[in-house]
Amino acid sequence: MQELHDAPLAPLTTFRLGGPAARLLTATTDAEVIAAVREADASGTPLLVIGGGSNLVIGDKGFGGTALRIATKGFELSGTSLELAAGEVWTDAVARTVEAGLAGIECLAGIPGSAGATPIQNVGAYGQEVSSTITEVVAYDRRTRETVTIPNTECAFSYRHSRFKAEPDRFVVLRVRFELEEANGLSAPLKYPETARAMGVEQGDRVPLSAARETVLGLRAGKGMVLDPEDHDTWSAGSFFTNPILEPAAFQDFLGRVHDRLGPDVTPPAFPAEDGRTKTSAAWLIDRAGFTKGYGSGPARISTKHTLALTNRGAATTEDLLALAREVVAGVHAAFGVTLVNEPVTVGVSL
Repeated sequence: MQELHDAPLAPLTTFRLGGPAARLLTATTDAEVIAAVREADASGTPLLVIGGGSNLVIGDKGFGGTALRIATKGFELSGTSLELAAGEVWTDAVARTVEAGLAGIECLAGIPGSAGATPIQNVGAYGQEVSSTITEVVAYDRRTRETVTIPNTECAFSYRHSRFKAEPDRFVVLRVRFELEEANGLSAPLKYPETARAMGVEQGDRVPLSAARETVLGLRAGKGMVLDPEDHDTWSAGSFFTNPILEPAAFQDFLGRVHDRLGPDVTPPAFPAEDGRTKTSAAWLIDRAGFTKGYGSGPARISTKHTLALTNRGAATTEDLLALAREVVAGVHAAFGVTLVNEPVTVGVSL
């Protein structure tokens, strides 16, 4: 297991931001991951687990404990059952399932990060969420000090949330198991309107797997959501804010504010959510509050391709990024009474 001291963490994140770690370990096997976690817990050392770094905002002062980078490998396909090691590159794994003719995660192509992070965030895009195909998550339980296998029904999946996110200091994901679908080379039914429109089909239709994947990659690239070292619009964490889910009274208040600000004929995006609540669009809120594409004059700005992405233009600090995020949150709340919540995990800082 590789060990470095005073090690830069910024290169391990898609934001390319953050100070160094006092100690950085890189684990390439499950046994090494468990050993590193046990050592940190036994000594009372703060532990930061890093996968692909696509969902991390690390403070400029860095991390004073042990950072553990999970670099395990493992792609095991048996029929329609798939097991991924936590360190597998997610977008590469999606490509391999498409090549194998299996449907279920093809619309999650191009999402940066590692497989182990997908159940934590219940990663989703373009009408698919990993919770619909995950069968089990194998994790190290820091409370009981043993490896456990957690079935889907006990993962408490919801929109961009899970048991693992709710208990961030308890579980370290080691492996993720999925059940995919063999549909004669076709995708799962398309659920997302934009994807269906781009392919010239109806929602609910199936299309060739490779065409679904390529279409999603094209849509993501057009929004700066596919990593490209030369494109500063991709120096981000993707969507920085989750889509707000509003209680009925809060949604009615929101509608009133929209009509007061934008006119009675303006209807904001609204989608049914659980328990009678309504989900609206964070990107719409940000844009209508005056934070348009490319907003900002400093080294951290809103993406020129998508209002939901905050970006490092090359010379930003984490504080630059947070200042922009706070400005957006305050502006949206002032305009519409809705408080945006950041999607990336913050380390040593907060909004």
